[in-house]
Amino acid sequence: MAYYITGDCHAHFEKLIWLARFNKKLGKEDVIILLGDVGLNYFGADKDRENKKILADFPNYFLCVHGNHEERSYHIQTYRTQIWRGGEVYYEPEFQNIVFAKDGEIYDFDGKKAIVIGGAYSRDKEYRILTGLPWFPDEQPDDKVKSQVENKLNEVACK
Repeated sequence: MAYYITGDCHAHFEKLIWLARFNKKLGKEDVIILLGDVGLNYFGADKDRENKKILADFPNYFLCVHGNHEERSYHIQTYRTQIWRGGEVYYEPEFQNIVFAKDGEIYDFDGKKAIVIGGAYSRDKEYRILTGLPWFPDEQPDDKVKSQVENKLNEVACK
């Protein structure tokens, strides 16, 4: 198994396509972790679906951590939840190899564990609103999410 980490694709997957083309060993157990602003839950149903089809052709899994410039998976009706590598993720049945991390969940990567909390403040919020670009009110983790993450960390630290 191999793990690759990148971020801020903004629906530009050239670097992932290059990796898959030149890494002949990329397989179904490998994971590419995409840290924020992937471009899969941003444009709306049709364009997002086209982008998901690109990644669905890869042999590996994608673990996406939501950024500030994308809709949360739990707001999109096509997403379901399942347990993946010890933590709950969001997925769409049509795109089984693309999963979105859930804030506060802990994932196991061959004995190495990672907790996830996504989102950020958009410095360009006003520009986005003025120009009609998408802006998501829940772009940052709220106090409830922060508390859930803290509780999970405390729970794990006490074991």
